[in-house]
Amino acid sequence: MEKEKKKQKRFVLVHGVCHGAWCWYKIIPHLEAAGHSVVAVDLAASGISTVKVEEIQSLEDYSKPLLEVLSSIDDDDEQVIIVAHSMGGIPSALAADIFPRKIACIVFLTATMPDTKNPPSYPFEKFVPSLTQEELLDLVFRSYETHVPPLRTVVLGPKFMAKNLYQLSPVQDLELAKLLIRENPALSTDNLSGTKPFTEQGYGSVPRVYIVCGEDIQIPEESQRLMISNFPPNEVMEIKGADHMAMFSKPHELSACLLNIADKHA
Repeated sequence: MEKEKKKQKRFVLVHGVCHGAWCWYKIIPHLEAAGHSVVAVDLAASGISTVKVEEIQSLEDYSKPLLEVLSSIDDDDEQVIIVAHSMGGIPSALAADIFPRKIACIVFLTATMPDTKNPPSYPFEKFVPSLTQEELLDLVFRSYETHVPPLRTVVLGPKFMAKNLYQLSPVQDLELAKLLIRENPALSTDNLSGTKPFTEQGYGSVPRVYIVCGEDIQIPEESQRLMISNFPPNEVMEIKGADHMAMFSKPHELSACLLNIADKHA
């Protein structure tokens, strides 16, 4: 019994831009069935968060729900495994910079993986191809004067999601996303994430695993591997046939990867 108890790990799941905790609904049952505890976080102005996007003044504001989860963990508790999807990599890196001793591992799922020498948004800006005006489709960018400099935000349009994020995912999950996505800060630039790198002694000290999604159009495999080369993680895994939303297109394979990581890295 004691042996079984020791095997239990605590996962903290962090969604990408415009999404929410809801996007992990297929993964949570797999992790819990294996005996692990799971917390899926709604970042500020995401999911059922009551915060309005124009109220966000900093990366810390946007990441506050994640930081509160880690703050609530006692130092003598078991470390957590953070799973960061897409642009959720930047808030997760911030959390690791502040609470490195509380995190056993960060899993970057086709995610922006910052380094410790450049601004947080550098990997996305450097390695992910820019989109032409035509390729933006119905992606909407806005600007709010509530922030200095003005806060730039993004809303994912249905056509953009269908073509670039959900092209291999069940249509029901795309329809769910159309109903639930919210306007979020555009972390792909330094307007909110800032120009100061994360520290080597904080974020840089936390073990990292990168999961490559082989059929991702939003962050192509080449871009994912450039991020890996830029700041090599402890381990690289791959899910073949996964689009950007691996939790929808390949939920069983993703769950298997996470359970494997729990055994090896926590």
